[in-house]
Amino acid sequence: MSTYPSPLLFMQKFLSNPLQVGSIIPSSRFLGQKMAGAVPWRETRTVVELGAGTGAITKHLLAQMHEDCRVWLFEKDNLMRKRLEEQFSGFTCHSHAESLTLVIRQSGFEHVDCIVSGLPFFNFPPALRETILSQVYQALKPGGRFIAFQYSLQMKPKLAERFELEQLAFVPLNFPPAFVYICRKKGGTSK
Repeated sequence: MSTYPSPLLFMQKFLSNPLQVGSIIPSSRFLGQKMAGAVPWRETRTVVELGAGTGAITKHLLAQMHEDCRVWLFEKDNLMRKRLEEQFSGFTCHSHAESLTLVIRQSGFEHVDCIVSGLPFFNFPPALRETILSQVYQALKPGGRFIAFQYSLQMKPKLAERFELEQLAFVPLNFPPAFVYICRKKGGTSK
């Protein structure tokens, strides 16, 4: 296994595949806190994180979640996923967000309460973007929360097709600065 610290590993992965990684360094603590703080923890016992990378957001989820919360992490990069498995041994790690609904059903769940995403959706080919967004929608319970950060507003119309945009927050203390989309699945409430 590589001995690179997380920021160097992240930079190496970005340089080799910028469309998949999306940024040259991991998310800042400010972005991590904003993402984890948007999760409705009182009503959340199942969480998925897409594009978990080196765990920059994951550690903030861990700090705020309930003890009995079930978490699935998805990270396509093998080395990053292995590091996640070591660092967050209580969570299950998987490689492909396109298999989200299959993974949660094989775990004995029909839906999840919340999905957090750091995937660079706009960088993906349209078919892959649609597949993953469809998986997110299917996996969420009625009224479930979808929290995604992006580096632009280009995904706003696409997200509005499936989700109610409850809040759009800007996090300037991140490189690059990020927008946090706090969405709720259309067609139900979480209560």
